[in-house]
Amino acid sequence: MYTWMWTLLVLSLGLGHAQRSTQEAFMMQYFERRIAQLEERLIKCEQNTQQVDQKIYDLSTKVRGQLASMEVHRTEVKTQVDNVAMRMERVERDVEYLENKTPNQPHIEVEEALMEQQMKDTQKKIVKITLGTDCNIALTGVKSLKIVKKAGDVYGSWLKDPTKGSAKIYFFSGNKNNTVLEFKSLKTFTEGRLAQAHPIQLPFPWQGTGHVVYNGFLYYHRADTPNQILKVHLLNRTVADSMLLPGVGRLPTYALTTHTFLDLAVDELGLWVIYSDPEFGGNLVITKLDKSSLAVEHTWDTTCTSRDAESAFMICGTLYVVYNSRYGGRSSIQCLYDIHDTIHSEESPVLFFPKRYTNHYSMHYHPKDKQLYAWDDGYQTIYKVDLKSKAEV
Repeated sequence: MYTWMWTLLVLSLGLGHAQRSTQEAFMMQYFERRIAQLEERLIKCEQNTQQVDQKIYDLSTKVRGQLASMEVHRTEVKTQVDNVAMRMERVERDVEYLENKTPNQPHIEVEEALMEQQMKDTQKKIVKITLGTDCNIALTGVKSLKIVKKAGDVYGSWLKDPTKGSAKIYFFSGNKNNTVLEFKSLKTFTEGRLAQAHPIQLPFPWQGTGHVVYNGFLYYHRADTPNQILKVHLLNRTVADSMLLPGVGRLPTYALTTHTFLDLAVDELGLWVIYSDPEFGGNLVITKLDKSSLAVEHTWDTTCTSRDAESAFMICGTLYVVYNSRYGGRSSIQCLYDIHDTIHSEESPVLFFPKRYTNHYSMHYHPKDKQLYAWDDGYQTIYKVDLKSKAEV
């Protein structure tokens, strides 16, 4: 009996050992298959990586080739642009020469020409009675440009009081404000900062860039009114006088400076206001003002259009209108109007300003300095001008 039981035990142990061996063999085969699959995937991944590396290398080689080709094209384009710029410079010089040699001829009918001549003759007689003929100089050229500073907004104006002995500079930043900055001299303005200036608070805000200072008084267009001109004493900041200019304020004075509706000016003859009149097709009108009583002395309807105009100024009773491009270009004087009828726009050459392809937002002539104080896209600039007797022009 014990022998039989021992036999059964041995058989059961052998059977369990055989089963374990079979399971272990099966597991080993499974692991080998999985390892083989992983090795196959790694090989395939390596092959894909090699293909990607090759594609990247090919692409970089192609890009380097294209970059080299683009560099060649860039050099060629730069050369062509330089050539075009040189040709444009030559063409501009030729155009300037032709414009100076060939004045524009107006196309008008005979009846209109006779009527205009009669009006000029009448105005000439009136002017001789009211203003005399003492002032006989005319502008013949703008000979130099000096950039003094860049301060304030893109729009604005700066000017001097033309009264004898006055050296103060007045600074108007923007196209609407109630504060004026006063500097003791041009040197103080050039070397100092705006915070060091003497601020003057006005009783009413100004509008546009057409202000003037004359004998200690500020003349300006009162903001939010179509046609009111104020005369303010700068020392005590009180309104000394005011006036309403009839029929004014419906159009900007200059098409390229749309915030200025009244442009005040000073020359050897006194105080003026320049504006655009829609009843005359948008042509500019000049009015001589009595600076003491702020009243109208006389008005002239000029033949100068406000279209493409950016600014204007008066010299010795003659209006000079500055034209430009809406996108910024080289400024030029293409039209003038002389109240004495001694020089005429159609007989005068176009006068170009020194090269600076921007826009002027104000120009103020100083009859003592014989200079123009201009606001050029935020830059404060000074132009020296050539003047001759009208008989020599």
